[in-house]
Amino acid sequence: MPGAGAPLVAGAVPDGAAPSVAGAAPDAGALGTRTYDRILEPRSPRRLPLGDGTWHQLARAYVRVQLITQGAVLLAVLAVAVIVQTWTGFVWHWIPAGVVLSVTLVGLLITPRQARSFGYQLRRDDLVFRRGILWQRVVAVPYGRMQLVDITHGPLDRGFGIAQLKLVTAAAASGVTIPGLTQEAVEQLRDTLVAVAETRRTGL
Repeated sequence: MPGAGAPLVAGAVPDGAAPSVAGAAPDAGALGTRTYDRILEPRSPRRLPLGDGTWHQLARAYVRVQLITQGAVLLAVLAVAVIVQTWTGFVWHWIPAGVVLSVTLVGLLITPRQARSFGYQLRRDDLVFRRGILWQRVVAVPYGRMQLVDITHGPLDRGFGIAQLKLVTAAAASGVTIPGLTQEAVEQLRDTLVAVAETRRTGL
């Protein structure tokens, strides 16, 4: 008999779950298409353990979207700073501009590794989400407490075929936002979570 941490697998019917919910489980292939193959963990032996089960990751295109976005911000700030200096002759504005440029440059450097620290796992009773290298965060969202599953994607996201999925619960602190999912994965994951959450709330 699977425990509370047993993964939700497509085609499997966990004890106590309705067959219709199990049938709504997302295709494991869809969740793993065009994504990274493993989660990068901190090197410290005191890191939070991954545990058992299958972890799914973000789409590889997420990193490209983030690099393009941050690169555009860096170029825009640099261009504005140069124009202001050309028109006014002052150089004091390079102080705030330098701070923004430094933060953006650091973001460009750490984004590829940071993106590979994201992971989510579908278990029998909840969805577990983890992220972070220096500051790790692990959140378990019970299916029965989900109130809203929201999908958003901007023009650049659509161009690369990715979207963001947000899980809203009664407690704001326990909400989860999973960025950089492929369009196929986010749609199947939405349908699965809505079906499972509705079943848990009605006690089926």
